[in-house]
Amino acid sequence: MEKKTVNKLLKMQQKYAPVYFLAPAMILFSIFVIWPIFQSIWISFHKWDGFSPMTWVGLKNYRKLFDDPRFYTSLKNNIYWLVFMMLAPLVGLSLALFLNQQIKGMRVIKSLFFFPFVINLVVVGLVFSWFYNPDLGLLSVLLGVFGIEPIPILADEKMATFGIIIAGLWPQTAYCMILYLTGLAGVNTQIVEAGRIDGAAGWQMLRHVILPQLRPATIVALTVTVIGALRSFDLIATMTAGGPWGSSYVLAYHMYDEAIFNFKMGYGAALAVVLFLIMSVFIYFFLKRMIDTEK
Repeated sequence: MEKKTVNKLLKMQQKYAPVYFLAPAMILFSIFVIWPIFQSIWISFHKWDGFSPMTWVGLKNYRKLFDDPRFYTSLKNNIYWLVFMMLAPLVGLSLALFLNQQIKGMRVIKSLFFFPFVINLVVVGLVFSWFYNPDLGLLSVLLGVFGIEPIPILADEKMATFGIIIAGLWPQTAYCMILYLTGLAGVNTQIVEAGRIDGAAGWQMLRHVILPQLRPATIVALTVTVIGALRSFDLIATMTAGGPWGSSYVLAYHMYDEAIFNFKMGYGAALAVVLFLIMSVFIYFFLKRMIDTEK
């Protein structure tokens, strides 16, 4: 083969190499993510029980959302999840700063803090359900020490959602802590030394030297926490199944309940589309911020 032809083939190989490597992932992403999104949007415009033929109803499922009090309860609870789960990056950062010290026995302490991250959320839900149990749970024992009557947190309409959010904070904080520990391992020590020479210490060192270098970890921690808060489902299904009286519903669980148990696939798909649009807004801003940071 002529040298000119070989060079031409090599150039083509280099030019199309990214396409070859990305193609399998893009095909799988299209089949399992993109296609279900468009399918859900299409189903949301129909009345369908999952078995019989679909009937076109236009925007009826979306208009029905505004007359559904459980939709507003779900939306309000999703906002609670979103706000209170923001504690996870803050507490995770504090724990990472504490665990990043070179102290004897710190590896053992670190492994204890990693523990919640490796537990399945269903197990976390069961652990906290036992913890909150007003008859046998550890919380009732602790309250009894101070002479306080046991509180049935998961049976109280006003407290159930917050009880589940606390359970969700446990593994999410551990995840954020691991992200920040990874970020702290990559902190430029020369910049830290330069800061010390300039007189920076304590809060000044953290604010002006450490935190700017942890910006990529912070963006990832916030993005994952926001997405996790909006698609919260496992803990609610395990701990209360949306109760008591639907007070702990969120959009994801409401969608599941309507589609699977009430056979309202169209209405469930409309809830899924609303949840997708809310998540898309947050994901857009976080991705934009991440791209701007990398530039």
